[in-house]
Amino acid sequence: MPGIYVRHDDDPIDKLLRLFKKQVERAGIMFDMKKKEYYAKPSISKTLKSRKARARVRKEKAKERR
Repeated sequence: MPGIYVRHDDDPIDKLLRLFKKQVERAGIMFDMKKKEYYAKPSISKTLKSRKARARVRKEKAKERR
């Protein structure tokens, strides 16, 4: 769990907030929140997963052709 500990009382709040945002991003918390924002039926999630896989394969093949 990300957390910022204030080392000195004179640390600017902007700097601490920026550090906290980076830690949250690296931990993947916002990604999980967006993913759990609404319920997706299993059939829809399976369809999206296969679409992403096809797109990934298509992209890899395009790189190989170059």
